[in-house]
Amino acid sequence: MTTDKFEQIESEYGALERKLGQPEIIADRETYAKLAKAPADLSPLVERIAGHRQATAQLAEALEMEKGETDHEMVEFLQAEKASLRERVAALEEDIRLLMVPKDPNDEKDVIMEIRGGAGGDEANLFAGDLYRMYARFADAAKYKTQVMSASPSEVGGFREVIFEIKGKGAYSKLKYESGVHRVQRIPVTESGGRIHTSTATVAVLPEAEEVEVQINPNDLRIDIFRSSGPGGQSVNTTDSAVRITHLPTGMVVSCQDEKSQLQNKERAMKILRARVYEKAQAEQDAELSATRRSQVGTGDRSERIRTYNFPQNRVTDHRIGMSIHNLAGVLEGDLDELISALATADRAEKLEQVV
Repeated sequence: MTTDKFEQIESEYGALERKLGQPEIIADRETYAKLAKAPADLSPLVERIAGHRQATAQLAEALEMEKGETDHEMVEFLQAEKASLRERVAALEEDIRLLMVPKDPNDEKDVIMEIRGGAGGDEANLFAGDLYRMYARFADAAKYKTQVMSASPSEVGGFREVIFEIKGKGAYSKLKYESGVHRVQRIPVTESGGRIHTSTATVAVLPEAEEVEVQINPNDLRIDIFRSSGPGGQSVNTTDSAVRITHLPTGMVVSCQDEKSQLQNKERAMKILRARVYEKAQAEQDAELSATRRSQVGTGDRSERIRTYNFPQNRVTDHRIGMSIHNLAGVLEGDLDELISALATADRAEKLEQVV
């Protein structure tokens, strides 16, 4: 970190403060609220920089005073003062490095999660159901609200696909590390020979996008209305209330049929579509910044995985950070805090390395 970088941050902060002081900005509450967030976020960093500058100046002064000092007690005092100031400078530098790690603008958002059975047939769909229950229990413990938006149950249990919303402050900051292929190793209930099978399910975590964040042209949508159907093709509603929306520019298709009214199904489908379009735009932006960004869920193949749930060994292993927990039952009950904390720490360390 250099003095030039500090001056750049302070200059940016000053410019933002001056802009907030303009009468036309003050008069517009909505604009003021949006602009006020940036200097508020920078304020702790600017305070640490000012403290670092002061402590560095005091250290330089103590070093200068020591040069011509002959009094033994004064020399001892200055040496102790130097040690204290060096510790303070080092602590402030660490704080500054941490505060310079860019924040994820989506961290405070609600999320839309999509879970699909991958490789492994019926067992993969059963595992998708296990994952849904795991996240629902995690959300419940965190006092978040969960609501299923769209579901395609499997005949044997679990889901071929389930899309659900989790609402709560900081939901995305907690759950964003769950995106990817999850692998399970266990003996299926239908296996008479006692052999261990390996199956997968894919998880996508999308920050929920507000309408103002994603502008979707109505002319880019094809909306089809059809009759809802349940397992085995049985009719659920006597009216055509199910909705399928196709976003023509991207080819994305979203269907919703769980609600009784066509309007409710359309609103849910649009909410899912906005989140997917937003995520796609973000992914394209991230790809420009980093060619090494991993795709979110891959193909669902057994060889692609972020985490393995091994039943015979009572073990959950996150392969991204090489961490294993021997409490499989607890994890499937929603006890994800240890894993999430470790993933967040690793993510912060990686970003910190880039800043340094």
